Amino acid sequence: MWKFIAVLVLVAVSFGLGFYFGQRPAGTLQETAADLQHSLKDTSRNILDTTMGIERDLRRRQGLIDAKSRVVQAKSELFDKNFGEAAKQLGEASETLEPVVKGAKQDETTLALRTLIGTLRETRLELSMGKIVPLKRLDDIQLEVDRQLNK
Repeated sequence: MWKFIAVLVLVAVSFGLGFYFGQRPAGTLQETAADLQHSLKDTSRNILDTTMGIERDLRRRQGLIDAKSRVVQAKSELFDKNFGEAAKQLGEASETLEPVVKGAKQDETTLALRTLIGTLRETRLELSMGKIVPLKRLDDIQLEVDRQLNK
């Protein structure tokens, strides 16, 4: 008895599906599949772009945090009158920021980071030449790094 009911339900379902798809034009199903394929491509492209943006921002923030750490260490060394070590720390700070701007698209933040790298290099050069660099300049560099971190 159950087998008969199961076969009867199966026949009714197949008849209903056949009738439903027979009433629709043949291209509708293909158009629906093509629309789904395009929306899937767009969604995956958007997800990939968002992920790449997050990764780029994370790399930029990590570089800025490392550079800030080096600048604070250089301030400490400069306060202790250890000019060679302070110059070394500033050089390492600029080196940590270089990969961040390399290959990045040109925008305001990239230009600001390039300016910051130039300032770090100039200050390191002055320290290595034996010139006296005021702590205020390193404070200004640290403030600029903080400004870039808050963007």
